[in-house]
Amino acid sequence: MLVFGGIALVAAGMLFGDIFAVFVLHQNGGQTGEALLDAAKGVAAQNSSAVKAAFAQIGSLLEDRGTKVDAHVHMIDAGYLALLLALIQPYVALSAARKDLLARLFLTGGLLLPVGIFLIHYAGLTYSPFPVIGWASILADSAGALLIVVLLVEGWGFWNYFRDRRAGPVEPELPKDRTWERRVLLFGGTMLILIGFVYGAWYAGANLYEHENREMVILKDLLDQPAGEGGVSASVNAYGMLQAEKAVQIAAHSHIIEFGLLAILLSFVQPFVYLSKRWKRIWVRVLLSGSVILPVFVLLELKLGLLAGGIADAGGLMVIVALVGMLVGIVRHTVSLNAEAGETR
Repeated sequence: MLVFGGIALVAAGMLFGDIFAVFVLHQNGGQTGEALLDAAKGVAAQNSSAVKAAFAQIGSLLEDRGTKVDAHVHMIDAGYLALLLALIQPYVALSAARKDLLARLFLTGGLLLPVGIFLIHYAGLTYSPFPVIGWASILADSAGALLIVVLLVEGWGFWNYFRDRRAGPVEPELPKDRTWERRVLLFGGTMLILIGFVYGAWYAGANLYEHENREMVILKDLLDQPAGEGGVSASVNAYGMLQAEKAVQIAAHSHIIEFGLLAILLSFVQPFVYLSKRWKRIWVRVLLSGSVILPVFVLLELKLGLLAGGIADAGGLMVIVALVGMLVGIVRHTVSLNAEAGETR
């Protein structure tokens, strides 16, 4: 249940991220730039009401973008946690019924948390009994609390196992195989994480402080511009390009590390993927290829424009397709286990 639910959450989170990138992200950025331009013009003209209206619009746009990004990230991270919990189940000293309940509660919380975050922008404070917290926030916070409770109970069972290991694992351990799929996913995942860390260190040393200084200069110029539209527009465009430059580098850094972590986790659950050797290898190749294509072409978006963005989205779709293929294998594995249990009874 945790393996299937974990991969399903990761796939759903990535699919939502792809849809968000195509239909919301760029449009949201354009509207934010226009609102910032209106705010700068209002400052130059000393029109306080126009400045307030512009910043209210900017706040709404940033909340819209932020809640969608957070929903995307939280759903994927809940999937990672579910996969990690699946790996330690043989060492959690709890009854089978209790572990089954915990798995159901965790997957419920992992689904409701991003749904609640997504709805924050749309629900707002409508009919809320609290002055600053809406129903969507209450749903998200409650789901997060549920995840914390499940993790605490799982941790308690894990601790109980290590206090008394004489009885051995409470359920069969994962097979310690050395198949091609496991080795390639382990190696590929480790290399992706290493590349992501190295690139992040290079970015921090070469560009991060320069970007921060340039941002301060641009914002100062934006406030010092006269009421003429030309100088203000140039400063707003420069600020937008700087934010895009920062965004693609940070996104490439984070995505390649996340894909590496995903590959490593998937390497351990390959025994649950009930497919032929040929199809298992196909999905491994597709997943690792997409894991490289997406961050590389995210980096190239500023040079190649929409072409690079489309290829990056195609790379993300490759990872999603590979995850769905593995999900099919997990369903077949579950059906096979149920059939064997039926024959035994």
